[in-house]
Amino acid sequence: MITLNPYIYFNGNCEAAFNFYKSVFRTEFKYIGRYKDVSKADRQIFQKADEKIMHISLPISKETILMGADNQEASKTEAYNNFSLIIHTDSKEEADRLFSELCDSGQVKVPINMTFWGSYYGICIDKFGISWKVTMEPER
Repeated sequence: MITLNPYIYFNGNCEAAFNFYKSVFRTEFKYIGRYKDVSKADRQIFQKADEKIMHISLPISKETILMGADNQEASKTEAYNNFSLIIHTDSKEEADRLFSELCDSGQVKVPINMTFWGSYYGICIDKFGISWKVTMEPER
């Protein structure tokens, strides 16, 4: 089985973003590592020695882990504009909860509602600039 997991780079606010996602998805971190904790032998790869996040992982489901890091170089581009993370839920209530919490202090792009193609669907950008699509497909 192949799994695909998103890895998001932040410009110094990775920990705040992942604490937010932890509260939204109601789960615990699998791993959190800071640049300051990297051994001296590995400092040729990880130059920083500060509190910023070197790697963090947050299980979302059995198959999916949301991962990220602080990386100022990677976040200088407009890369966040070319992807969305999509969440498929089992219920309208869960879709509403996730959409509401992800949109908090963010921006609603498409209000969550029934669509012409038969899905319950909405799009928002969270307060960290990440685009989320939340959907629930009713049984046909």
